[in-house]
Amino acid sequence: MPLLGGVRPPIALLCVLVLALAGLTAQVLGPAGEQAVPQAVLSSQRHFAEDGAIALRASIDERVTDLNRTAAALNAGPPVKPERVLSDLGKTYQKWTGTTVLDLESGKVLAARGETIPLGWLDKDVLTGDTALKPRMVRLETGDVRLMTMAVLDFEDGPQQLLLASNSLSVPAINLGQFRSMAVVATGGEVLATAGFEQSESLNSDQERKELGFLQKQMSGLSAQAARETEQDPVSAREPGARGYPGVSGTLVGGSYNGRIATAGYASLSSADPEEKKSVGAGLGLTVVALLPVVQQQAAAPDRELYGLLAAGALVVLGLLAAAVLWATVQRPLLRLFLESRRLARGDLTRPVDVPRWGEAARIGSALERLRAQLGGPADDPGGRQRVKGRFGVRGPLALTAVLLLLWCVPVGLLLNRTDDSVSIPASMVADQRDRTDLVADRVRRALNEAQADLVSTSRLIDPDDAEAGRALLEETLREHTRYQALYLLDEDGEVVARAGKEPRAGFADADELPLVRVAGKGEKKPVVQAGAPLPDHKGMTLVGEVRVEFLNSLLKRPGLGEVRVVDAKAQTIAASDGFLAFEDLPRDALTDLVRAGSVHVGAGPVENGLLIREGRGTTVAAAAPFSGGGVAADIGWTVVSWQNAKDFQITPYQREDRSVLAGLLGLALIVVCLGWVYLVVARPMRALAAAAEKLADGDLKSVLYPRYQDEVGAVVRSLELLRQQLQARKQTQARRLAEPEAGVRGR
Repeated sequence: MPLLGGVRPPIALLCVLVLALAGLTAQVLGPAGEQAVPQAVLSSQRHFAEDGAIALRASIDERVTDLNRTAAALNAGPPVKPERVLSDLGKTYQKWTGTTVLDLESGKVLAARGETIPLGWLDKDVLTGDTALKPRMVRLETGDVRLMTMAVLDFEDGPQQLLLASNSLSVPAINLGQFRSMAVVATGGEVLATAGFEQSESLNSDQERKELGFLQKQMSGLSAQAARETEQDPVSAREPGARGYPGVSGTLVGGSYNGRIATAGYASLSSADPEEKKSVGAGLGLTVVALLPVVQQQAAAPDRELYGLLAAGALVVLGLLAAAVLWATVQRPLLRLFLESRRLARGDLTRPVDVPRWGEAARIGSALERLRAQLGGPADDPGGRQRVKGRFGVRGPLALTAVLLLLWCVPVGLLLNRTDDSVSIPASMVADQRDRTDLVADRVRRALNEAQADLVSTSRLIDPDDAEAGRALLEETLREHTRYQALYLLDEDGEVVARAGKEPRAGFADADELPLVRVAGKGEKKPVVQAGAPLPDHKGMTLVGEVRVEFLNSLLKRPGLGEVRVVDAKAQTIAASDGFLAFEDLPRDALTDLVRAGSVHVGAGPVENGLLIREGRGTTVAAAAPFSGGGVAADIGWTVVSWQNAKDFQITPYQREDRSVLAGLLGLALIVVCLGWVYLVVARPMRALAAAAEKLADGDLKSVLYPRYQDEVGAVVRSLELLRQQLQARKQTQARRLAEPEAGVRGR
């Protein structure tokens, strides 16, 4: 009889899954498929390129936004001479290589500063239509490419003027670290700018010059390949952005030279920033490529492959042994009962029932033998009529099978390929952690400088004598700048003259006192980050903006960098990528020491530091980067510190450990699925069947037996039901025979 259910399918599935898991174990626990460059190093280059793309996009967007905001502020006030416009613009923002004001009607240049801006590219299409006043990339006569940004100055009762500003599409001013180079690539693969390459004149040998030429050639080829990759849509790209990066990013591997392989990460300029505004830089089709030559990884030891083979062989042996136990203790007795019950149901009562030795099968077999005797069969096996009691039954073989498989799952998942703090971490990972932390610190510093510069620009438009107009200007500024939670104007006594947004949470000392960016609110739920700008020609009056801590937190969230925090000079937390308590200390003393060491002035100022922290069985990679560079936020004593568990890196020892744990978990899943299946479709129904068979053998002929499954157990139930009907018919026949003589006697 073909059986679709029963005990055979789970045992067969157990054998198939054991063989499949054994093959997977042999493949993933051996050295096969290991890369010449660790995946962690490739992922780090990808993240570095994404960071560079974010920095470049933010720089472009800030320049465009600042120019448009300046033009809007000028248009709202009285007419200003072109020379004064460029002078004030240069004092507030030092970010353009050249600025020009020209008359739109005549095309005459009214004022110019810095680099000469060519005007041959200006035409009707640039100034009108759907793409009017959109930033343009223009090539100069020198071959350099400049980004041209435009804004219209429309003074009342005056001719319209066009404000032009140019800036170079250079690599963001970030710390590239040692040996790394970066390029900005246009659509089509043209390299617009590079950084990090040494000048050939400064090299000391022909060997170094050859290596430089090799790297430059690799950068050119990989940049062209990256430009083709980033032309894809982020959703359908083969390598979409890492961990939610909205653009297209990925990694490339180039050629090798002198034992080092050229690895590159690339990222298109994405369209989203922490403030979730539409990005101008994202529409320019630019790609950032980060190139780093790394030492080729040594091949795994020849005996490493034996680990996978031995683990797979042990699983096959234990798995087949477990299947044999199920076959001998569950499947074979159940099939024997099925044949014996069918024989009795057909009326063959001559032979005694072959009763299994133990468990539910023995109970059912003993009950069948008793039923055979009740149906008139010869009592040739008195021992078979005895009641059999079993405590564990089928659950015993299932537990034994689970123990056999656990003998493989537990050692593989918990003991094989275990790592400790002796795992070698590539030096490039520590360097990348340090350099990327410095990049985040630079990003936060620039954001604070930009916030203070915006306040300076706004302060020149405020009339403190007109409180209503001042309030309207602050509300308009707050709507444009989502980085602020409150803007307010303070007089000499610290009283609020005008405000917009939330209620001021802390005072602000005289703006003549440094720094103009500071933190307050100690003892409150959130730190209060304030930026201030004194009003020109109004001594003692200060425009203050409170920067949202959530805005700073968003600047710190970068994939592959772990937990990131901004701390003050006392190593107390001001902002963090994850949740934090205001002004709480760092979780480890080693991190506090790292922050203090980075704050020590060395040479021109404090420097960033990287550190490997080995504690117990774990290793942590940490870095600290104090604020440095220009702007009002450079001297406030803040530091960005980051750390992450080295197990998060895709390094071969950690990957092997993860694979071992995965293999052990898959083995546990195999146990649950297969043995759970046997328990549900065989063990529980057999216990119920044994109880029903004993009740029937004890004389309960009224309870009808219904088969619930179309399998071996269901077939035995059907046979028992036939036996019950036969016993019931036999009893009725005996009752009629006993009644017939009595009826005859009464009739006489």
